[in-house]
Amino acid sequence: MWTRISLKNRIYILLAVIFLVTFSGAAVMVWYSYSIEGVLTAITDENLVAFQSAESLEIALVNQKGFVSYYFLDGNPDWLIQLEKYRRIFSEQLGRARVLTQSSDQQTTISKIAQEYDHYIREKDQVIEYYKSGQDRYGSQLHQDVRNRFFSILQMCEDYKKEHTESIMAAKRNALTEAARLRDTAMAVIVTHVMLVLLLAYQLVNQILNPVRALILETSRSDNIELSGNDVKTLSKSVRGLIEDVGQTQVELEKSRENLLQAEKMAMVGKLAAGMAHSVRNPFTSVKMRLFSLSRSLKLSGTQKEDFDVISEEIDHIDTIVQNFLEFSRPPKLKIQPVSPSTVVDTAIQLLCYRLESYNVRIDLHRSQLLPAIDADPDQLKEVFVNLMINACEAMTGAGTISIEEKVIGPPDRLQAQIRVTDNGPGIPPSFAKKVFDPFFTTKEDGTGLGLSIVSRIIKEHGGRIDLTSTEGQGTTFIIVLPTQGVTL
Repeated sequence: MWTRISLKNRIYILLAVIFLVTFSGAAVMVWYSYSIEGVLTAITDENLVAFQSAESLEIALVNQKGFVSYYFLDGNPDWLIQLEKYRRIFSEQLGRARVLTQSSDQQTTISKIAQEYDHYIREKDQVIEYYKSGQDRYGSQLHQDVRNRFFSILQMCEDYKKEHTESIMAAKRNALTEAARLRDTAMAVIVTHVMLVLLLAYQLVNQILNPVRALILETSRSDNIELSGNDVKTLSKSVRGLIEDVGQTQVELEKSRENLLQAEKMAMVGKLAAGMAHSVRNPFTSVKMRLFSLSRSLKLSGTQKEDFDVISEEIDHIDTIVQNFLEFSRPPKLKIQPVSPSTVVDTAIQLLCYRLESYNVRIDLHRSQLLPAIDADPDQLKEVFVNLMINACEAMTGAGTISIEEKVIGPPDRLQAQIRVTDNGPGIPPSFAKKVFDPFFTTKEDGTGLGLSIVSRIIKEHGGRIDLTSTEGQGTTFIIVLPTQGVTL
């Protein structure tokens, strides 16, 4: 595929690919830079702020721990004022943490902390009331419960802080992963660049410079030519010298003239054959008209009517062959219509039923269902199958079997109808297999050599293809592939 592209287009393609790789690499790097920036922003703006809020919750809670004990030790009311201050700080940080929550688990944790903290405040205020009213024993008992609730809230704050620590570490890992991908992308772009540049250099050296130098050596009249740095200038001198020696090609032109004369002879033979076919067709036209007249006036029995129809169809068949012979040198006028190849195969078999019996040949038809419709000329397609089956009958001396296998091949969007026509005759020698579709090639003494060439032309005109596989002594298979409606091979 690559070698079929012109050198100029190959160089353009390589330059375009290099540009696309450069542009794509730059775009990917810019995208990754924004991605890394987003990760760092998530770390600083979200997770880090949330972590600081969690830590502030913990600090505010710890600072509340001893103020009540200090108050009852020296009776200074400033301790209760400090207690209220840190309670406000804790509530503010709790509200801030609630805003910064990023998941349902974190929201659940904040809700539990808030719920436990409400119980903690109420119980601690109750402890203060007990101590103020002189109920030290109740205050001491409840104080122990408050202390346990304090450590429970402290542990939840620690867990909440740990969740944000894990989020920060996860964001860090993401940043490192993105950085590694950026490095890999950069390396891939560099390696691709190097490979493309080497490929372009190879194309320039091997497809331009080396061929130019080889052409210089081939066109030079001297064996001691000296290659200078300007190869194009040297090639120009060699070409000018080659033009000066153009008279030596006269002998080759004479040989070409002989080949042209031979081709003209073959063309003349084709014209004579076409004239003969035209002469043969006129009597058949008269016979067809008389048969039509007889069909309207004669009263025939069932068997006679069937024989009469077969005769009419055979004459039509011969007339079609002559028409194809006349149109062999010009494109056929196809009468395209939707038709299933299976229907055409059945028509051809029915048309040849008596001839098959005379050759003692049996038809073995393999068909699971009718082939899908194709755009085709039923008459010309019938000519293909008639031609193949007659050739098979003539190849199998004595008796034999013609196997016809139909199936649908190809992907769903490019379905193709395949018909395989196989005989168990002697096969075709390898030396003949490449020539069977050539016009006027035949191995029969009375053959025209046009049958298979017409078959090949008809199949090609229908957008299909025909292939041949044959093993000498084991039979021959013709494989016809035709596109279904809307598909082009």
